[in-house]
Amino acid sequence: METTRTFDLIVAGRPVPTVCDVIGEGPDALLLPALSTISDRAEMRALARSLGTGHRSLVPDWPGFGARPRTRVPLAPDTFHAFLDALLAAAPGPYALGVAAGHAAGYLVAAARRHPGAFARLVLVAPTWRGPLPTAMPGRAHWFPRIRRAVEAPLLGEALYRINISPPIIGRMMRAHVYADPAHVTPGVIRDKHAVTRQRNGRFGTAAFVTGGLDPVGERAAFLDLFGDGLPPTLVLRPGNAPRRSGAEMDALIAAGRVAGVAIPGALSPHEEFPAAVAAAIRAN
Repeated sequence: METTRTFDLIVAGRPVPTVCDVIGEGPDALLLPALSTISDRAEMRALARSLGTGHRSLVPDWPGFGARPRTRVPLAPDTFHAFLDALLAAAPGPYALGVAAGHAAGYLVAAARRHPGAFARLVLVAPTWRGPLPTAMPGRAHWFPRIRRAVEAPLLGEALYRINISPPIIGRMMRAHVYADPAHVTPGVIRDKHAVTRQRNGRFGTAAFVTGGLDPVGERAAFLDLFGDGLPPTLVLRPGNAPRRSGAEMDALIAAGRVAGVAIPGALSPHEEFPAAVAAAIRAN
């Protein structure tokens, strides 16, 4: 069974209509897509369908992201924590399973801490906590607020944004670190991803994410501290072709001994590229 639900949430004092896919039958699951320029809830649909005989998955879009016109809200970690609080108030579960991809991982873990009993178990797919520019250029942090302001500027920002979300650039980015198999980056996939980026107000989410403005924590130690006592059993799915620096953060999380770790195929979007393998890992562990 597949349908949609819309929740009229209030986040940061503003109305945020939130459309969610509802896919499958069985105990409830919450599936959170990644936070990135090309992310929206559609990236979770194949995984939700693969889990569909055992779970009924609720899949929302994040505020400021998704393949629809985007509500303007303050794009900061507090807003995303508040969004999950509002969503869990409107759809409290309890959830047999909470799944988060990429940058959504820290927000799901924090929500599980704020809402004890809301989740029976957590699965983090290729979890990240540091945005692209802080990851690639950790010594240039003083530039990141300037870059964000430039992309958010009315005229210059729109021009900069359009240059950096052209189909050729999206294809190059996906082949470099989003998908593991370049053959999976088809013209149709690029076309769909480009459509996500072209939504009204799209540049604001991108500017915040890329410059680290949506990082839920500021350093590795703070990320690891999220995984202390009292958290539901947590599984980290570590894709074999994750970029070196992002993969090192996943390895550090697994090595800390507070989560279970399982190797899966893929790069930074294995839930989208290899949904059957991800679903199988979730069921087996």
